[in-house]
Amino acid sequence: MLLRSLGWFAASALVVWALVQTEVDLGVLARSGPRFAEFFSRLVPPDWSVAGLVWRSTLETLMIALVGTAVGVVVALPLGFLAASNISPGWVHQPVKLFLGAIRSIPLIVVAILFVSAVGLGPFPGALAIAFHSVGMLGKFFAEEFETADEGILSAVGGTGAGWAQTLRFAFSVYRMELNFRDAAVLGLVGAGGIGYYIQLYVRGFQYEKVAVLLIAIVAVVTALDQLTFWIRRWVR
Repeated sequence: MLLRSLGWFAASALVVWALVQTEVDLGVLARSGPRFAEFFSRLVPPDWSVAGLVWRSTLETLMIALVGTAVGVVVALPLGFLAASNISPGWVHQPVKLFLGAIRSIPLIVVAILFVSAVGLGPFPGALAIAFHSVGMLGKFFAEEFETADEGILSAVGGTGAGWAQTLRFAFSVYRMELNFRDAAVLGLVGAGGIGYYIQLYVRGFQYEKVAVLLIAIVAVVTALDQLTFWIRRWVR
């Protein structure tokens, strides 16, 4: 009980210290209400004249996320297997875990800039950046699932093992696809293709009514992917 209390006290002190260091000021936030209202008022009404362009750029962003996720799954699954401590010896799973951690530690936007510099502008560097970042995240998820799975599941292909493998393959992958779409929507800011390029373009031109249509498209796709994740999880169980 004493250790738990000390733990809560330490965590609370850390949060308070973080609030001080980040200069959190609720008064400033309250006074900024009119600025928020002014910004959102610029989004209304949405300019649907760009609907065709938004559709094409959204589709491109979705394809970037799809390719990046698919490549990430293919690479991350064997790495996750190697990173599982109950499957691989220490001299294997420790370096692999460090490698996956190093991948996750690099900000996605930096990875995108690197690939844009290497292969040029367009959706290709975006897909490469998404794939690279997905390997680190999915590899961690897969390794943790392998480590918590029953030994019977690991040795079986059919029966309950098949259901577990389907859940691992589909549920995690589709969930990551949802995250990757949101990430891909940002990569256009650095020239990696997709809907982010037009968000940047219209914001710089103060054409917020067109930005509103882009935001609606992003929300619609993310909501659809969220529902897809839900139905796939129900299907594989």
